[in-house]
Amino acid sequence: MPGSDGSHDERVMIPTCRTTFDAPLSSGRRTAVGRAVTALALLLASACARREPPPVPPVEVLVTPVVQRDVPVVGEWIGTLDGSVNADIRPKVEGYLLRQFYKEGQFVRRNAPLFEIDPRQFRAALEQAQGTLARAEAQLAKARNDVARFTPLAEQKAISQQELDNALAAERDARGGVAAAGAGVRQAALNLDWTRMTSPIEGIVGIAKAQVGDLVNTLTIMTTVSTVDPIRVTFGISEREYMNRAARINRDNYATTERGPSLELLLEDGTVFAQPGKAVLADREVDVKTGTLTVRGFFPNPHNILRPGQYAKVRAELDVTPGALLVPQRAVSELQGGMRVAVVGADGKAEIRAVEPGARVGDLWVIEKGVKAGENVIVTGLQYIRAGTPVTAKAAPAAPAARASQ
Repeated sequence: MPGSDGSHDERVMIPTCRTTFDAPLSSGRRTAVGRAVTALALLLASACARREPPPVPPVEVLVTPVVQRDVPVVGEWIGTLDGSVNADIRPKVEGYLLRQFYKEGQFVRRNAPLFEIDPRQFRAALEQAQGTLARAEAQLAKARNDVARFTPLAEQKAISQQELDNALAAERDARGGVAAAGAGVRQAALNLDWTRMTSPIEGIVGIAKAQVGDLVNTLTIMTTVSTVDPIRVTFGISEREYMNRAARINRDNYATTERGPSLELLLEDGTVFAQPGKAVLADREVDVKTGTLTVRGFFPNPHNILRPGQYAKVRAELDVTPGALLVPQRAVSELQGGMRVAVVGADGKAEIRAVEPGARVGDLWVIEKGVKAGENVIVTGLQYIRAGTPVTAKAAPAAPAARASQ
């Protein structure tokens, strides 16, 4: 455009975010400056566009309110099952195993026959002992006759007093011989009877560890019989758990099936055993190697379902926490060693809070610090949530009552 002196200037308009300005250019730099101005204009336009981003659409999430109610304090331990009575079957005599009567793994009654050792040598020993007894009885009869005959003769001085005393001593000796021979007969009879081994208890009998034809003796364990109804469970509680409840455990008559805590057994397949059990005793000492105190309980086992050697989780209700705050376990996430929950604030935006979880109750988790009753915690869509993210909250479907109340 013409200038005041009649010369011609060329001005370009440079756009900014809010206004424009005029820049006088000399004719020699017109081309280079034009290109620079064009690039600068594009950059400024792009910067202006970035300063005003479009609003973030809210994220749709499912929420559930923080529940407040009384919660039982439940302890859980790993337990080992064993027979309430376990009887190792050992022979009382040495000999060759002749036969096995029972079927391995079956239930047997008390005094049911299990094994038999070859009885022939023991029968012969019994007959020999009976013969020895008969000879001793004959000697006793002769000694008694001698005393009866010598007594009047001694009174008449027909024989010396020494002869009578000898007869009396012989009678006493014969009487002792009869007693010893009688004991020998009884021992031989016991040995013969012990060749037939029976079960001292009723229960499940195990696999035989000796086979027919084996030479067995008093050190040989033939098999084991276990009483499994009731079945015994053994588990260890920590020293802290013991100290927290020492006053209750050590009160009079606590360790009885009537006053001990009720137990629940969780099996390997995840099911809960139908029969509740009872804790009946705590050991006298804390194991110095593990720092635990052994506790024993018993469970009814009417159909012999539980067997010795099984591992199972043992649960017991120890106390009740009043007014506990509960959230679903899926609402709690772990981040850098801490636990977090996402809460929908009053402004409709997500808040990320650090929490201190406590005991688990079924599918719920007790939160000791970090939330309040009635607040809505996010249970789905957590991967899309950051602090301040606007959300559209919808109520999550209610969990089954059975799972929530476990």
